[in-house]
Amino acid sequence: MTERERLLRDEPILPLFLKFSMPAIIGMLVQALYNIVDRYYISNIPGSGSVAIGGIGVTLPITFVLMGFTMLYGIGGAANISLRLGEGNHKKAEQILGNVVMLLFVTSFLLNIFFLANVDDLLRLFGATEGNIGFAREYIVWILIGNFWNTFGFALNHVIRAEGSPKWSMMLMLVGAVTNIILDPIFIYERIPLLNLPGLGMGVKGAAIATIIAQALAFLLGLSYYVSGKSLLKLRLSNLKPNVGIILMILSIGVSPFFIQIAGSVVGAVFNNSLKVYGGDVAQGAYAIINSIAILFYMPTFGMNQGLQPIIGYNYGAGNFARVKQAVKVGLIAASLVTLSGWIIVLAIPQVLVSTMAREDAVLRQMTQDGLVKVELMMLLVGMQVISSNFFSSIGKARLSFFLSLSRQVFFLIPALLILPRFFGLDGIWYAMPLSDLLATVISLAFLLYQFKLLDEKHAASGKGRSQENKESQKESEIESFDQDQGPKLLETKV
Repeated sequence: MTERERLLRDEPILPLFLKFSMPAIIGMLVQALYNIVDRYYISNIPGSGSVAIGGIGVTLPITFVLMGFTMLYGIGGAANISLRLGEGNHKKAEQILGNVVMLLFVTSFLLNIFFLANVDDLLRLFGATEGNIGFAREYIVWILIGNFWNTFGFALNHVIRAEGSPKWSMMLMLVGAVTNIILDPIFIYERIPLLNLPGLGMGVKGAAIATIIAQALAFLLGLSYYVSGKSLLKLRLSNLKPNVGIILMILSIGVSPFFIQIAGSVVGAVFNNSLKVYGGDVAQGAYAIINSIAILFYMPTFGMNQGLQPIIGYNYGAGNFARVKQAVKVGLIAASLVTLSGWIIVLAIPQVLVSTMAREDAVLRQMTQDGLVKVELMMLLVGMQVISSNFFSSIGKARLSFFLSLSRQVFFLIPALLILPRFFGLDGIWYAMPLSDLLATVISLAFLLYQFKLLDEKHAASGKGRSQENKESQKESEIESFDQDQGPKLLETKV
């Protein structure tokens, strides 16, 4: 047993959770910050920022699709790798890694061809207006060109964490995020803010180029982890050969986060088209800023989820059901504290959060502030919902995870977006979000409590089995002891 496996099996849950989650949380927070910095610079481009930021928001459905396939293979592969390591099957874990790399390469290549060939039609489908489609096109074309690096970097990040190296995973995110933060003002502005030095003045295109350069560096760092011999698992050419059984295994778990992203793409299209009707370019820009602010508070819960995944997967695979349940409880409490804190901040000082992102346009600033408070009314529940729904993918329950993943966006949010604006206009769009958060949380917690009951039954059954084995072992020891100690005495008596 390796040191990593010993930690997953024996380390107390709270310090283990912190050890695995903190690097992911820090990395995700940095990712959120560079997303905010990206939006900050774009929204404050003199003369065009309020329209340009809406154009960036219109591209989100495309990026959701790209990320969906990355998660399909990356998270699906990572969860299966954790389960196989828990079972002690290193060979199968390496086969899964090889098939993940193969699937990522083929899929990212095909997606790029499709999106680049149909970019204008897709942007209009996703809600682009005549005012912001130029900005949207300029941004997404470059993001698509660099999609290969982002796809591999993100997926390798999940796999590295699954095999028990959260610090390396954090390093990948830090390199990408910090690089992007540094390059953004250089590429976007003609004069770099604060430093008053000449920049490249590329505008929205510059933001995209800075992003793909950062993603390329993160990918190269992830690749170096495997080629340098630091990894627990080895990337072998023989494992790149497609294996139908392994591919189905990856897809069965990865399908849940995949459909979250695809549903997010559909929601983004519905959102942008509704905003186009009820608020126009400014409302689309406001929604892009709201997303950037909200993600700052959601990212820590995603990091906790990533830290929990190898702990839950390994211990479930090893039959340590009490540790699985304990890990989930720790995650629920920690995630709830984070989203509760975010909820308090959003309701208390929305003007502070919005003012820096919409500094140049008073109309955009007021609309964003109003929308932020309404959209995040149920933020305090989101942490529980994230941990609850993703728990099932970590233990291999693909169908249930799939259902819970779709509940918030497909079953609740899309109908609310189609119905509420007809009665409440723009407010109906904003209020659709907290309504879906509330309903999805209730359903996810109900299924989680039922699964806890099943885990208790499995734990009790395994305890009884061990108790019976102990009794049989004790009985055998007593017989053996009797034969050794009493047998000769009885023989002497008979003689």
